[in-house]
Formats: sequence, structure tokens, C-alpha cells
Amino acid sequence: MQQEYILHNDQFIAIDQAILTAKNRGFRYGDGLFESMRMSGGKLKFAELHADRLQAGMNALKMEGGILFDDYFLKQKTAELCKRNKLKDNVRFRLSVYREGEGLYTPDGNKSGYVLEAGPLAPGGYELNKKGLIINVYDEITKPINKLSTYKTSNSLLYVMAGLYKQQNRLDEAFILNQHGFLCESISSNVFVVYDKQIYTPALSEGCIAGVMRNVVMKVAKTNQIPVIEAQINPEVLNEADEVFITNATSGIRWVMGYGKKRYFNEITKSLSSLLNAL
Repeated sequence: MQQEYILHNDQFIAIDQAILTAKNRGFRYGDGLFESMRMSGGKLKFAELHADRLQAGMNALKMEGGILFDDYFLKQKTAELCKRNKLKDNVRFRLSVYREGEGLYTPDGNKSGYVLEAGPLAPGGYELNKKGLIINVYDEITKPINKLSTYKTSNSLLYVMAGLYKQQNRLDEAFILNQHGFLCESISSNVFVVYDKQIYTPALSEGCIAGVMRNVVMKVAKTNQIPVIEAQINPEVLNEADEVFITNATSGIRWVMGYGKKRYFNEITKSLSSLLNAL
């Protein structure tokens, strides 16, 4: 079997080799952030958007070196890792960036380190799921709204707990509420609701991740004269909605079929998925 590699601070390292010590701040304090990215047909999708969000997140965390993580860096490093792992057209990447140096809660320094991982994806573009997702709302822990809410930080316990709830209740996905009890996002995606022929999505001020695919889908909709309204969304609307779909950078768009006894259509979702693949 071929040896798989990761890229750690510009060095290729065997995937099963230890690279972090117990003093690593990402491990100790969740002091870092990450990007999930997709390559389709040998091209890294939306590299500029990923770079913008990553750099903004590093600035928000007061981490140095953000300027290096531009779209050129992302394209270059993902291509190098693909070549090393003999991966070709469709690949999923996770880039984790952490604050290097020691210290307790207060860091000794603000330099950054990174780990880039890659794995194969099924051939083709963003394929709309044939079987719709069954979802419910996870409300045991809510998401706080603050300056870091829109970034993908390494502090992911909320999503882990929602994932356990999903697993225990045999769901496909769980929706998360913000601190005020309004719809925020799902475990790994942004949420869109189609109600009375209008598409709604939680505004960034509601504390959701500023998703790259959220951004792309909103632009695609706008270009095709399909209005998307960013709003504060009461979870009760899930009982009245016509369609519900979720988006992320690796899967594209996925439609939701059921919430409790409620069942949804997927006409608008299908057309948006076709427009996304036509990009």
C-alpha cells in the first residue's frame, strides 16, 4: 500500500507519524482555526474565498503570518500534497493553523504553524444527495454570538456534542441555535430555508460561520434573479417551510427531506445545485 503524507510547516511527513507535542496550543487550548476545501477536476475551488476567511480569522485571533496564507499558497500546497499522495481530480483538504509557542492561556508568542491533510473524494462535481436528509434541532447547548463566531476555530465542542445528539437520535444532521434561540447553522454547514417562494438564511450577525459555499450559493442565486434574504430565523419556520437545504465547501448543496413529521420539496434546491455545477 502506498504511504500517505501530510504537510506540516512545509515538510512532508508520513500520516501516521507524530508531529505535535503535549505543549501544542491547538491541542491544549483549541488555539487555532481551520479550513475545509475541495479540489474538483484538479482545480482548488474558491481558493480566494478560503484565503480571505482564513486570513481574517488569523487576524481576529491575533496570529502572525496570515499574509502568507494567500490563495497562491493554498493552490501551491494542495497541489504539492496531491502530487506526493498521487491524488488527482477530486480531493478534500483540511488545513489546520495553530498558534506556535508555549505559555499557559497567555501565549509566549503569536507565530503560526500549519498541518495540511488530503483525502480522495468520489468523482464528479457537487452531486445533490438522492435521499433527502432527516434533521432535528439540537438545543442543549447554543452558540454564542461574538467576534469569533463567523470563523472556523479549533474550539469545536459544540459541534461534537451536536454530533453525538445526531448519532444517538439516528439523524443525518442537526441544526444549532444561537444564544437567543434563533437558527444559526448545522453541525458542518450553513442553513437555507425556502418559505413562500423566498430563500432565507441566518445573517452573519446571528453567529453562523461565514461559509465559503454560503457565499457562493448566495452569489449564484443573485446572478440568476433568485433573491436570498439574510435574516433572524425562528426555528418554528421549519414547520412551515417548503424546502430546507444546507451548504458547505466540500459537499456543495444538500437537501433536507424531513423534520419530525414535516416533509419538504426540493425544486429550488435542485435548480441551485445545477447552477452551482455549471459555474
